[in-house]
Amino acid sequence: MRRIQSIIILIAVIALAGCASWHNPRGATQSASLVDYLYPDAKQPPAMAPTVVKLRPPVRVGIAFAPGKTGTDNLSEAQRLRLLERVKASFSQHEYIGKIEVIPSQYMRAKGGFANLEQVARMFDVEVVALLSYDQVQFNDANALSVLYWTIIGAYVINGEQYDVQTMVDAAVFDVQSRKLLFRAPGTSQVKGSAPLAGFGDKARAARVDGYDKAVDQLIPQLQAQLDSFRERVKNDASYQVENKAGYKSAGALGWISLALIALLAGLAYVVRRRA
Repeated sequence: MRRIQSIIILIAVIALAGCASWHNPRGATQSASLVDYLYPDAKQPPAMAPTVVKLRPPVRVGIAFAPGKTGTDNLSEAQRLRLLERVKASFSQHEYIGKIEVIPSQYMRAKGGFANLEQVARMFDVEVVALLSYDQVQFNDANALSVLYWTIIGAYVINGEQYDVQTMVDAAVFDVQSRKLLFRAPGTSQVKGSAPLAGFGDKARAARVDGYDKAVDQLIPQLQAQLDSFRERVKNDASYQVENKAGYKSAGALGWISLALIALLAGLAYVVRRRA
């Protein structure tokens, strides 16, 4: 009887260990490559010929995710739109930015290239597009001691699975007409955790979502800095030509005019006091 019980326990342990290794693959990858989308037939991005980029503030901006790879992308459309809205808020803080359009994923064709990007820009009436790409890897690791206790005591008691989610989100801003990259801003994150086998799927999915949120948390201040830097750079860069749209006056220009008027009035007041 003891021999039979020992055999049954041994079979159960082997079966459960097999289930554990089936459930615990090396990891999962999600990615959306900017290069695959814009340069689908090129081994590397082609060299861009020198050109003058014409910007007409307030600039109309579109924000979209580059299409993800089929079969590896589990980022839902609702999650994409929520992240895009956060990036949109960063652009809206700058007075030289006009309307901002969040572009749903169904308009972005996999390997569509600049031809697809230009179609989308015409459809949404934007001049500049911020393309978000990402690369997320979830590493799974089974702790042998935990698996042993899990097989004897139960999956709900001992954590038998660990996960490490590493995420990179990159925002690349392109002028659609010239196809020139204006600037880019990256964000990265790492989320570590563990969960019992019974709840591993839910915990791992939550960690992946958290990874995107934290990567965007890091991206946003980088994007703000790049927006400020770009505004200063175009003032002295001959490859950019800035011409305001009709009726638009930058707050910076008005600020200098106001300061000049204040200085003039202050000077007149000083002269009047001296004469009095």
